[in-house]
Amino acid sequence: MAAGKLLVYLLRRDLRATDNPILHFLATSRDHDFTHLLPVYVFPAQQIEISGFLKEGQQSPYPQARSRVGGYWRCGPHRAKFIAQSVWDLKETLQKINSGLVLRVGETVDVLSHLLQGLRDKSLNVGGVWMTEELSSEELEEQRAVEALCTENGINFKLWPDEKYFIDDRDTGLDKPGDLPDVFTTYRKSQEPLRERPRKSLPLPAQSSLPLLPDQSVLPPQHGPFQIPESIDDLKACLIKPLGIILSNPPRFPDGAQSGHPFQGGETHARDRMRHLVKSGAITSYKETRNGLLGLDFSTKLSAYLALGCISARQVHEELLKFEDGTEKTYEQADGYGKGENAGTTGVRFELLWRDYMRLCTAKFGQKLFKLSGFTQEDSYGQKWKTANKRNAAPGQQPSPDKISQLLERFNEGTTGMGLIDATQRELFLTGYTSNRARQNAASFLSKHLDIDWRYGAEWYEMMLIDFDVSSNWANWQYVAGVGNDPRGDARIFNPVKQAFDYDKDGEYVRTWVHELRELEKPENVFQAWTTSSAELQRCGLADNIMVVDPLKRIDFKLDRKPRSSRRPFPRKRGGGRGRGGGRRGGNGGGDGSLGRSNEGSSDDAGQKPGSDFKNGQMTNGSTGSQQSRGGGAFRAKHNPAYLYPANNFSNGGWYPDYHMRGRGQDNYYRGGGRWLGHRGAFQGSFHQPMYGPLIHTYPPPPNMHPGTLH
Repeated sequence: MAAGKLLVYLLRRDLRATDNPILHFLATSRDHDFTHLLPVYVFPAQQIEISGFLKEGQQSPYPQARSRVGGYWRCGPHRAKFIAQSVWDLKETLQKINSGLVLRVGETVDVLSHLLQGLRDKSLNVGGVWMTEELSSEELEEQRAVEALCTENGINFKLWPDEKYFIDDRDTGLDKPGDLPDVFTTYRKSQEPLRERPRKSLPLPAQSSLPLLPDQSVLPPQHGPFQIPESIDDLKACLIKPLGIILSNPPRFPDGAQSGHPFQGGETHARDRMRHLVKSGAITSYKETRNGLLGLDFSTKLSAYLALGCISARQVHEELLKFEDGTEKTYEQADGYGKGENAGTTGVRFELLWRDYMRLCTAKFGQKLFKLSGFTQEDSYGQKWKTANKRNAAPGQQPSPDKISQLLERFNEGTTGMGLIDATQRELFLTGYTSNRARQNAASFLSKHLDIDWRYGAEWYEMMLIDFDVSSNWANWQYVAGVGNDPRGDARIFNPVKQAFDYDKDGEYVRTWVHELRELEKPENVFQAWTTSSAELQRCGLADNIMVVDPLKRIDFKLDRKPRSSRRPFPRKRGGGRGRGGGRRGGNGGGDGSLGRSNEGSSDDAGQKPGSDFKNGQMTNGSTGSQQSRGGGAFRAKHNPAYLYPANNFSNGGWYPDYHMRGRGQDNYYRGGGRWLGHRGAFQGSFHQPMYGPLIHTYPPPPNMHPGTLH
């Protein structure tokens, strides 16, 4: 080894051995002189709490990994477990081909510095440090710090293009981030036909084809005061232990309830999941089932794997090709085998492109992704939001900061009194997953019904979601809150009671997760327990339940209401005049926890004024907070309430409205430097899949597409 040359490969969100450009190059190319390869994964101290790795009696040199607004953990127990499984799965895969993976904790630059010093002490020649490029702010800073350290030590540093996405950045025709269209439809049209765009995936390196793994004896140990466990169970325990009690009054896991995301992390399980989706017919029926709330296969549930790079989008695409072309015999019993592209497979590709777009928006737009005012409002707009922070609260804020803190606690624990919201929040807390439809409603309820700083919700979901990624989560919270790229802004509001009747008409989902309500007979009572008669409340033991006596919101909703007769669609023009437009965010990372997850063709309600209730199509006074809208008087005066219906009159949510209109990207971070993931310009940052997006109005189907694509 002393006479050889070592390459350090720092892995982050590229946790796969197959279709891994760096491993493929090292295994197949003669254009390098590395004799040894050291793959390293670092659990980053700024994003994951690592005090569970401390040696007994020691203190961490790093601050706790908590969010800035709500003080929540950056990574909760569900995602921590999934990451640990994904890392361990990659480690075992690499061992099978006579390589390996070294695990470390801390800030990446500290880990690398300690590693380089230890190798130098043993006269080992480190010839290079490589990593895959990311496009989010923290990853950009990390890349710069690593590059600076390498420069200081005279070591070659290289950022490789991130190729886990659908269309390779070198093939988009964009020279720099600023060239990305602000409207998704424009970008989509420039990339069609989508079925022909992805590059081919790369095979798993052959056994013993990679440069040798250095002997463990020559590697310096984890730098103090931390230590690395030897088993997957101990690894998970170290990650989960410091998180402690997250809620003071946590919901219990209801009898008979089942997680909608019971899947293990890792490349092996990602491939198994993808094959199951095709074999079971779930891919073919994706468009019809994507708005589901309960079950395993109503959405793809690939988002967590895609976010960590356990599987690449082009690997998903290739499995679809095998099914469509009839070239994979194991799929021959699946509905639609060998019959070409269908509504479901088209929809999946569409969402994969949407994920690409969200990531590219992350590079184009700056730190506004995390700003209270979003990237479409002025800074002063943020002063309209209610906060639990006494220093930031407006003078005389009502409810008071202390009261807002209580409201946030009830929102997070699922005791708001709004059945759909409570079921959503409990499922999220207990399983790390909730559907796209549920996420949209929760975001709208917090930001537009309670008028609370939307960033509390974005941070809570960042902590709890298994499939979190920064672009999807934060951009879609902006969108629903009305500060993102939705042209309708504050005018788009979800009525959670109507939504419950539309998507959970018998109350099965709410009863599953809010066990206290199971004995209630009428769905309208399940959706708002306070509407139940006194006699039935007594019978069910709910008379004194906080969801009954003190709901955070009361919405007087009648099933026999007549919808507005005029349903004119908004024009495509963005901004201008009445704030009209058809753009919308997708979402999931996203959103339904499946792919990029757009909210295409959903029959959602919109236009209800924040701080007010809805009765027979008319506004009534709300029970919580200020009645002032956050969109500004002039904007609200010109924006009448409206209903949203299935796009293009196709049933079951219709056909993806995104084919007609998507708004501007809401993801950000561009700080220059680096490359445009290839031979052009420059750009670095981080991507994360979309999570959920608001509704849209009805538009005629595009002439070049057929109905029924996506989800």
